[in-house]
Amino acid sequence: MSANQSITATRLGEGTDPAPHVDVYDPKILGENTPTVLRAPLLGQGSVRRLRNPDLWDALATGIIRQVIRADQARLMYHRFCDAHGTATPSGLRAFPRAEAVLALNQEDFATLGMAFKRRPLIAAAEAFLALGSKWAELPPEDLVAEVQTVPRIGPWTAGAAVADVTGDFSLYPHGDMAVRKYAAQAAPVLDQPNDEATFARWWRSFATTPAELSTLTVLTLALGGPRGQDRPPS
Repeated sequence: MSANQSITATRLGEGTDPAPHVDVYDPKILGENTPTVLRAPLLGQGSVRRLRNPDLWDALATGIIRQVIRADQARLMYHRFCDAHGTATPSGLRAFPRAEAVLALNQEDFATLGMAFKRRPLIAAAEAFLALGSKWAELPPEDLVAEVQTVPRIGPWTAGAAVADVTGDFSLYPHGDMAVRKYAAQAAPVLDQPNDEATFARWWRSFATTPAELSTLTVLTLALGGPRGQDRPPS
């Protein structure tokens, strides 16, 4: 998805879903700016297919749950919250509670699941989504990254990860993320990789000449580690 496209296909809770969208990331588009020692393992891995998240609310809530804690803890917390308060689906699984349902929960509902520290950011996000979700769905992805950061407790990591999740455009992903750094180092240990997040992110972006190339580079690198985000992200 290009930077001037909106995410009008995103579900806003009216009870209808768009058709699933699968993005394909082909390492053959990686150019000469990508170091050969990194490009080689990505070419060896081959193309990666990723199912785009059709639900902006779910993407934002997932990003909030992933803040501060490790990904395996976040997955467990997410599924427990779905089981306790989520919406039943035809498959028998329970989807993440809609924003309205989150606002109806009390402090004890969160505390019982060990999520007391997630209550305030989820409540703030739910309130903002209900007020602005329709507007957000019309925004170009880059503008959406900035817009959702006006919500308390949503920082650049959460905003970038959530918008990448719903658009499939990982040129918007927080490239200083620990998972990107970890799997890049494992794939190409001979590279003299910067240690701090901001410098790494600039260094990483220099490996691509187009947003599509940067998106592909990022997704393929994350895919080397299996489930995305095995390390602790910031907010």
